[in-house]
Amino acid sequence: MRSPYIGSVMLAAAVMLAAGTAAYAHHGWSWTQDGFFELRGRITAIYIGNPHATLDVDAKGEAWRVEMAPPSRTIAAGFTEEVAKVGDEVTAIGHRSRDESEKRMKAVRVIVGGKTYDVYPDRVPPA
Repeated sequence: MRSPYIGSVMLAAAVMLAAGTAAYAHHGWSWTQDGFFELRGRITAIYIGNPHATLDVDAKGEAWRVEMAPPSRTIAAGFTEEVAKVGDEVTAIGHRSRDESEKRMKAVRVIVGGKTYDVYPDRVPPA
């Protein structure tokens, strides 16, 4: 005789697997294009928090979201809320979204005030 709990356990396992897969896809690089992309503009918002630090950037009148690394890695690279402010010019280098209608990128390097912050130093473009 089959236990009445087996169906519940299998359903819970399937839900957990699906949630884990969605989270992995978001936090990986699969949503980004392969080639490097450079964005220049002015910072309109700064967020250092989970799941990723972000900058909102006005680039020629377009609002962009620049995702950086998780907070601990972003801070370890030297980028904190104190090193940049709204209105500062920024250059972000990384990979833009595969969906080109989405103004979003994942930065590996951010330059503010002449200082470079490599939030993913193992992924920066060759010199």
